[in-house]
Amino acid sequence: MNGWTDELTRARLHVVTGKGGTGKTTVAAALAVALATGGRRVLLVEVENRQGIAQLFDRPPLPYSEERIASAPGGGEVRALAVDPEAALLEYLDMFYNLGFAGRTLRKMGAIEFATTIAPGLRDVLLTGKLKECVRRVGKNGRHEYDAVVLDAPPTGRVVRFLDVTRGMADLAKVGPIKGQSEGVVNLLHSGDTTVHLVALLEEMPVRETLDAVAELDAADLRPGAVFVNRVSPPRLPARSMAAAAEGRIDADRVRAGLEASGLDFDEDALDGLIEQTVEHALRVRMEERAKEKLTEADLPTLELPDLPDGVDVAAVYDLAEVLVERGVR
Repeated sequence: MNGWTDELTRARLHVVTGKGGTGKTTVAAALAVALATGGRRVLLVEVENRQGIAQLFDRPPLPYSEERIASAPGGGEVRALAVDPEAALLEYLDMFYNLGFAGRTLRKMGAIEFATTIAPGLRDVLLTGKLKECVRRVGKNGRHEYDAVVLDAPPTGRVVRFLDVTRGMADLAKVGPIKGQSEGVVNLLHSGDTTVHLVALLEEMPVRETLDAVAELDAADLRPGAVFVNRVSPPRLPARSMAAAAEGRIDADRVRAGLEASGLDFDEDALDGLIEQTVEHALRVRMEERAKEKLTEADLPTLELPDLPDGVDVAAVYDLAEVLVERGVR
């Protein structure tokens, strides 16, 4: 299944996860810029204290505030937020219990660290609670402050536990603001407003983790979105030559004659090296084709992103965002 669907367009919270090393932060940033294209306002959120967004955009660490970090073609804007659990708890106390000063006192006493130690899930509850507040926030004009929110989420192995931790809190709290807040988070994350995208590479382990994550999301009644296949390189051999090359069946004399006809002179060692690289390339393409076929088991929209030769930086984010817009992201 290819392309961006209308259902994905209607989502307001886009959760981006993937196996470590697949480039999920870069993809999340590119998705935010793509969604902001055309004059929309998008918030890009991270929750792992890595400051990956700041590093990607080559700027100082993000504070606990929504900072403008990029513009998008057509007048759009991307803001970024690094959610700090301690600050989120103080904000929560002030919002629901009017304990602003007392909350600051609790921080000095180490009560917040104590609370998150005895209730480890509390940290993720606070993070997802802040996320819900950003998605649901309405401005003075009565419209949502952000057209979309993109979350650079924990890796696939932890994403379901992270997203669903608040359900347990909602079950434990019988009444009061904690109950209402928890139910609000659960309702958002399990609604059509939320979709969970997966970033994969065309390699065995990332593909396996992607398929496992889709199964876990389905089991938890969370909605898988699209699979972003990152760092895809085009094949450099004609399709008719690929199978023979992968099996090592390369006519060295024919290759030499072709090079000489092009005015290139290779010694025997260089020619052997070229043939070896050709075989390796063909084997890699065959492996990637198998991985791509395996990914179809997810039965999700798939968007391929090119491998960028100059590495990952702000320019790369915009290049990938342009590709996403061409693929229908809006």
